[in-house]
Amino acid sequence: MFAKMLLNRIPVSKTCEALDISPKTYYHKLEWLYRRCLEFLERHEQKPLKTMEFNSLWLNTDKLIYNLNNVRRKGHGGLRYDNLEDKLMQTHIIVTGDVDTGYIFRSDVAYDWLITLRDISEDTQYYREDHLYEFSRKNARLRLSCSPQPPTENDDETDLEYETLLDEFQRRSKYIEGLHTNSNYTALVHLWMIKQTLQSQKWRFVSDEDETIMKAIYRTFIEEITSGDVHHFLCKVDREKELPEAYKEHITAASKLKDWGESQGFDELSLKKLASLKVVYELQGQPLFKVVSDGTQTYKVWAKSPIEHPLPPSDKGYFSVDCTTDISSLSDDYVANMLLKVSDRPTSNFMQSIRRRLSILERPLVTARGGGKSYIYANFNPKYAQMAVTILRNYYNFCLGTKTKGKEKLTPAQLLGLTDKQFTINDILYFK
Repeated sequence: MFAKMLLNRIPVSKTCEALDISPKTYYHKLEWLYRRCLEFLERHEQKPLKTMEFNSLWLNTDKLIYNLNNVRRKGHGGLRYDNLEDKLMQTHIIVTGDVDTGYIFRSDVAYDWLITLRDISEDTQYYREDHLYEFSRKNARLRLSCSPQPPTENDDETDLEYETLLDEFQRRSKYIEGLHTNSNYTALVHLWMIKQTLQSQKWRFVSDEDETIMKAIYRTFIEEITSGDVHHFLCKVDREKELPEAYKEHITAASKLKDWGESQGFDELSLKKLASLKVVYELQGQPLFKVVSDGTQTYKVWAKSPIEHPLPPSDKGYFSVDCTTDISSLSDDYVANMLLKVSDRPTSNFMQSIRRRLSILERPLVTARGGGKSYIYANFNPKYAQMAVTILRNYYNFCLGTKTKGKEKLTPAQLLGLTDKQFTINDILYFK
């Protein structure tokens, strides 16, 4: 019952009331369920993936941003500590899923709950890195990467600047333990772990124009990009578009594509084939790359000229696609088929599940006054957010079935080939 209530957006207080347990017991059981999911994944995900080799993988990576309720530790409340830090702290979750099956390979919160301010202080004094460049520090991944040290005789830092930085550093000790990590670092490690886990001859990445994710892909797969085994595609979608408007654009695009086919003499071809031919036609007139020269050598660079998808889905409407890596060696037909496959559906569906199934990560509510937003159910410790997201990922991949083309309900794990059965929450709870 606890697991079902957790996965069906029941708030912590209501769960404690219904099950007659204390908040301490709630989080104790949450940690226990998290460990059960890790044991289940070790058997049914990590072990099979070690022996699986894919010819090509289409992976969609995206970032979910939510506001964390920044709560003070016990004994540090009251008026004398008011407004020490922002009440709401922005936290990032990096998600990667398979475009073909919808399987979510990883979901990581940009937070380190094992690090302490004491560790930061000891590292700063040991390595003497308080005035080093950010990238040279041992804890550069953290938002508070070093502990301020008293200025020396040859130091340009004033006593006032030192005291201001020290006050900011000590202020954090009055809040929950752990520190936020930079989303750049989290994305980089997230993709590096995927590279170590999966074995594929060809990689295809899909993301929006988020520099954090794009740089992480380029750095993690630099050798594969150079050899042409990895390509990165952009999927630019208007998130503020209403569903009726998106559906109208879907109908209009299909009608225009059919008219274009008739004008070109392709009356009997399907819409999918017409879409491929339309993209080939556009690529011939406007390539996705351009050639530049520095006087001695020529280079192929990203042209930043996206192509509008000729057959958008009914829930997105018009959106554009692009490729940031060198595809000049591939034929236009091959590139057109890849561009038509570009989609952000895996991460979008999972992030919607996060919002709809986990109360601590749901969207903000409108206040009673109607003049602002309330985050009353927001989680106050990203440690438990990471646990809840991992539990949901386990349930999403192995227990939730979706209709396939054969009208049979299969889970993402079944579609990927990790298992041949649909599991239940009891299979995870009582896994041996």
